[in-house]
Amino acid sequence: MQRMPSIPVSPRRQRGATLFVVIVFVLLSMLLALWASRTALFNELVVGNDADYQRAYEAAQALLQDAELDIRGESADGSACTPDPNSTDVCRVGTADRVPVETAAVGSFLSKLELLPTRCRNGQCAKRVGRQDFWNLTPSMTPTPPADPLRGEVRLDQLTQPGVGARYGQYTGAGLGSTSAPANPILADTSAPNRGGWYWIEVLPYSDAAKSSGLIVPPAGAAGATLLPLNLVPNVVYRITALAYGRRPNTVVVLQQSYAQQKLKD
Repeated sequence: MQRMPSIPVSPRRQRGATLFVVIVFVLLSMLLALWASRTALFNELVVGNDADYQRAYEAAQALLQDAELDIRGESADGSACTPDPNSTDVCRVGTADRVPVETAAVGSFLSKLELLPTRCRNGQCAKRVGRQDFWNLTPSMTPTPPADPLRGEVRLDQLTQPGVGARYGQYTGAGLGSTSAPANPILADTSAPNRGGWYWIEVLPYSDAAKSSGLIVPPAGAAGATLLPLNLVPNVVYRITALAYGRRPNTVVVLQQSYAQQKLKD
């Protein structure tokens, strides 16, 4: 059998262009993957922070409603408050700090609160003096809160102490027991003063002069004189401040509302 003569093949010089292209594509893929991961992480942080804020907002709303029940002396279902044998705070059976039902007793009640360093006790307070945004008065704030006692300002860390502020359900019985535990984990957290939620009820005397002067209700014969007057018994308006800490650091929600309890006439 005749063999064909072999033809010598000259070696070709390798320039590495293919390797360079592959490296470029790998680097681009890595940058794309890094960008996607950072975007996903950022979106997760945004969604997580928003969810935590919404949860704290709902907790603050629940605290406002609980404070209203506390003022009216009602349970969480709206019925008359029923004392709990395991807690002397429920229905305030173990404390004398109850809002008086008669206007004549409001002055002495507020005088006792005004003598306290925090002007508050068991969730009920006299009107604050100085700056009203007490939730911004912290030991770490800049500048440091003034130490002048005549100013009467109280820091947040002083108000979030047992016996000063009120917790959710503490005086209404809401959330007590394993079967009625609050669904919001923030309301159930009482592990530290800067955890969970608090509310404070300021008792603000309401002057009859405001009604007689036509400031709220126009005088007889004037336009709009048919408006019904405020039947406040006692003559006080309540300013409720609710504060809820989120599960994440630096998440704090503060809600405030005024509440006037009117007595229905026959």
